[in-house]
Amino acid sequence: VFCFPDPRTDPWPLVYSPVPVTLIFTSYLSMVALGPSCMRRRRRLELRAPLLAYNLAMVALSSYMFYEFLVTSVLANYSYLCQPVDYSRSELGMRMARVCWWFFFSKVIELLDTVFLILRKKQEQVTFLHMYHHGSMLFNWWSGVKYVPGGQAFFVGMLNSFVHIFMYGYYALASLGPRMRRHLWWKRYLTILQLCQFVAIAAHSSYNLFTECPFPDGFNTAVFLYILSLLALFLHFYHRTYVRGKQ
Repeated sequence: VFCFPDPRTDPWPLVYSPVPVTLIFTSYLSMVALGPSCMRRRRRLELRAPLLAYNLAMVALSSYMFYEFLVTSVLANYSYLCQPVDYSRSELGMRMARVCWWFFFSKVIELLDTVFLILRKKQEQVTFLHMYHHGSMLFNWWSGVKYVPGGQAFFVGMLNSFVHIFMYGYYALASLGPRMRRHLWWKRYLTILQLCQFVAIAAHSSYNLFTECPFPDGFNTAVFLYILSLLALFLHFYHRTYVRGKQ
């Protein structure tokens, strides 16, 4: 299972070959490298209307994906402890595979987060954490959709979609300008929610490394190690922003 692509999703857009996603990632890195110098002599763009529309669209997409992950897993009687991939072409099996593809595609769309930061001359926010998170999720979910679209992976997508409803909701409010600042007191709690998400995913993936579960250990190991790296980076961000920052 680990070595062979899922014949259902293998021919789907952006999944059939690593070339498209690699080109997207290369273009992303080029934009990060060259974008600030291109903007140096230009005035920063406000982009309030495009930002509001984009963030509200991401709230809607995240809500749709969370709903699909949750409802499909309930209807298919998924186990939250051990769930192998349903490789059949049953209605529920295909429904789960499709929402996994949409989750992967949302990671392509989310690269626009960085584009907006560069156009608004907020390069200081294009940190290593920002780039690592956006770039790595692209490849992680490409491999997930190509090889294991469903099974244990549904939990990661469902939890992340739930968190992104609030995250992009926060961004939508922030895009309205300084007058909204007093309504954004809950930014710290949004970071705590993200940290809780990582702890839950780490526990979920590591559990199956110590039990007999017909889901590839390679993917569970990769998810576990990757989540540990995000947990460390977000804890550092939390300490720098909310602990040391207040001091």
